[in-house]
Amino acid sequence: MQISAKQTILMALDAVWVHRIRSLLTMLGIVIGITTVVTVSSLLSGVRKNIVVFFQEFGPDNIFISQFTGGPGGNSVKERKRRPFRVEYAGYIKSMCRNVEDVSVTLFIPSFQNGSFIVAKNGPAETDSIQLQGSSANSWELQPRELRAGRYFTPDEESRHAKVAVLGHNVAQALFPEGNEIGRPFSLGGAEYTVVGVYAPAKGGFFGENGNDRLVAIPLESARARYPGFNRFFITAKARTGYRALALDEVEGAMRKIRHLSFNGENDFSITTADQIIENFDKITGMVVVVSIAISCLGLLVGGIGVMNIMLVSVTERTKEIGVRKALGARRGDIILQFLTEAMTLTGVGGVLGILVAVFATFLVGYLVPTLPSEVQAWSVIVGFVVSVSVGLFFGVWPAFKAARLDPVEALRYE
Repeated sequence: MQISAKQTILMALDAVWVHRIRSLLTMLGIVIGITTVVTVSSLLSGVRKNIVVFFQEFGPDNIFISQFTGGPGGNSVKERKRRPFRVEYAGYIKSMCRNVEDVSVTLFIPSFQNGSFIVAKNGPAETDSIQLQGSSANSWELQPRELRAGRYFTPDEESRHAKVAVLGHNVAQALFPEGNEIGRPFSLGGAEYTVVGVYAPAKGGFFGENGNDRLVAIPLESARARYPGFNRFFITAKARTGYRALALDEVEGAMRKIRHLSFNGENDFSITTADQIIENFDKITGMVVVVSIAISCLGLLVGGIGVMNIMLVSVTERTKEIGVRKALGARRGDIILQFLTEAMTLTGVGGVLGILVAVFATFLVGYLVPTLPSEVQAWSVIVGFVVSVSVGLFFGVWPAFKAARLDPVEALRYE
């Protein structure tokens, strides 16, 4: 007696429903495994998309040179022992590297000084959530960002140490909630500056946050005069279009020469591009994905063992049914197909539940933490479902073959 695929699936669903508590506990491992993979991949995909957008604003042809690998703060004791950068490096790079169009310098100024944070004030409105930096006037040309209002400061303003500033979106909103910021004064660390420009909300960022929205940019020479004790310089070199690889080698050679490094000595500076930074981020997230896969595999293994167990119990409970089917002409292949379909249906339902939980969790995170991007990937949903069904296929083979090998006469006598 043959049963259609539709009837087999309906029988499987009926078996799941009749023993729904047992089935739910069996599927729990599958649900956990699929939820982990889909949720992690969705969050990481959204984060990566934001980071790519973030670094695109840095300029595709730009090369970044700094004293430390991890930015102005440094990553290790060894890096913090490196010789500091000097502003003169920028002019040297521009004169020595023929594939470099222009070079800009940024001075990072710590927001925490002398036991307190630098505060920006405008009357009763104030904020200490700022990132203060001094930038050369050509910085905006190398890394153009959209301005919501006003302009960037000029080379003349930089040369005469003018106290002007361009504010990030969040800083401008905190100090001037009513708007109309351009031309108005504000206090910054005890000195008065005039707003000449306001950035539009920044795009992209790390885990939903973009530090540029908290930026207060003042002319480089104004920053050096106001904060003479700081030398955390960051240099940006713009390569000629199509010659970034050559420019990268030239800049590295120029830096090694000006810092008097030996032929075999390692670099005592960091040099990178936006692509390399994204590549490094992918390596980090790759490790996160590996860990999440390991966790999900553990859940799937537990779920698969549970499926095998419940199918073996099902074979025992339905021994007489199997005998009747065989007596009516069912072949071994029909019995195998029936029990494999039941096992795959069981894990498939678990996979669907896991996907639904993952989608809900992803959107819940996006709702509760709007700055943390989340994006459910179609491939993760498809892979999650296929894997869950495959688990049922793999762990359902033994119970299915055990059912198919039952002797129909002995099966009919079973009580």
